[in-house]
Amino acid sequence: MNDTTPTRPETGSGEDILDAVLIGGGIMSATLGALLSTLAPDWSIALFERLGEPAAESSHPWNNAGTGHSGMCELNYMPDPGDGTKAAGIADQFALSRGFWSALAHRGELEPADFLTPAPHVTVVFGEHDIAYLRQRYATLRELPAFAEMEYTEDRAVIAQWAPLLVRGRADSEAMAATRHTAGTDVDFGALTRSLLSTMRGAGNAVRMHREITGLARGKDGLWTVRGRDLDSGRRFVVRTRFVFVGAGGYALRLLQRAGLPEVRGYAVFPLGAQFLRTDNPDVVAEHHAKVYSQAALGAPPMSVPHLDRREVDGTGALLFGPYATFSTRLLRHGKLTDLFTTLRPHNIIPLVAVGLQNLGLVRYLITELLASPRRKFAQLQRFYPTADPADWTLIQAGQRAQLVKPDPQRGGVLEFGTELVTGAEGTIAGLLGASPGASIAPSIMRDLLDRCFPERRHEWAPLLAQLLPAVGSTTEPVS
Repeated sequence: MNDTTPTRPETGSGEDILDAVLIGGGIMSATLGALLSTLAPDWSIALFERLGEPAAESSHPWNNAGTGHSGMCELNYMPDPGDGTKAAGIADQFALSRGFWSALAHRGELEPADFLTPAPHVTVVFGEHDIAYLRQRYATLRELPAFAEMEYTEDRAVIAQWAPLLVRGRADSEAMAATRHTAGTDVDFGALTRSLLSTMRGAGNAVRMHREITGLARGKDGLWTVRGRDLDSGRRFVVRTRFVFVGAGGYALRLLQRAGLPEVRGYAVFPLGAQFLRTDNPDVVAEHHAKVYSQAALGAPPMSVPHLDRREVDGTGALLFGPYATFSTRLLRHGKLTDLFTTLRPHNIIPLVAVGLQNLGLVRYLITELLASPRRKFAQLQRFYPTADPADWTLIQAGQRAQLVKPDPQRGGVLEFGTELVTGAEGTIAGLLGASPGASIAPSIMRDLLDRCFPERRHEWAPLLAQLLPAVGSTTEPVS
């Protein structure tokens, strides 16, 4: 996929003033681009992506597990089994995502079958301690409307019906329990991104590939000058715009720093990568139709909870197991080894060092993961799937995540696991930092962005926005 010719004035001359520039060709920029193209059809918008196709980094279907994060099975969203607040919040945010996709589908701009596949969300635990935790978690969540249909069992025969691979070959003496919610989903965020970009194009806006943004500067007139390079021709270009969104994944902090944004002073990033075991063996794939999560290893970061996932990509089923943590100083999978060092500033060294000292368990976990042999990695899969055959599985490299490090007056710095929207310069620039569950809740994040960056448009956009982002619990049917 390459450049498209917009019906609006050509960008790159430095003379035209655009209404919005979006940096990065992943799910975040695509979601905002689709929203703005629908809410403000008279706006001129351009999206710039460094690689040769959209959704080639974290939004690529094989660079993530494709879970529609909704709090149903992810134990890391509920460390206290008696407090379902965070899980419920994520469930509401994902419901908003489904409402947005449904609204675009009703407008004829999305085909749900292209990116969304039903996949029950299952949680499995082993041993009496974790079973007690899961039993209490289930009791807490069942009282909340989003989880009213959740099921719980300690019966192996029932678990074998939900996910046969979990039980086959397992010792009869091993205690286990599971929950299931049949409303879970598998999402191909790459296909979704491409569909959302089609909405942008349909409104006459520009989607530009092989365009690397190298600088951002705000003038005295309040307009942003965006500088970049055409990686095909090598030519430099300049664009002026009223608003900038930096959705460049691991490169977002570096661009926000170059923009001189005081809101990110002291911010740093800690890169974490991941690998997965993957099988395409149709006999194995045919026996697993769920996303199954369990407890994370001691010291593991929250997003590293092990899970065995059914994936549907381009109409073909596969299974993924992981993640296995990796470390690199690259901030994107297609980045450079020097990436991390380009984000270092005198004001973020102390927060970064403080986080390292405070998270020695994470450091030990990463070292253990990096030194793990293929046999040991496969043994982790066999904890889920005892009869797994090594011949069926291949280790693949997934995406790179830049976890956010923030300054803290008491602790020096804190490591944030999640997604943070940063806005500045009177709402004329916004950037997204952090990782999971970002892709699943992109519409919720963009609703927050619209409120913070375009408050003067709130009244004008309200009727259409209510259709595009229906309130949770409204009569709008979720996309299926």
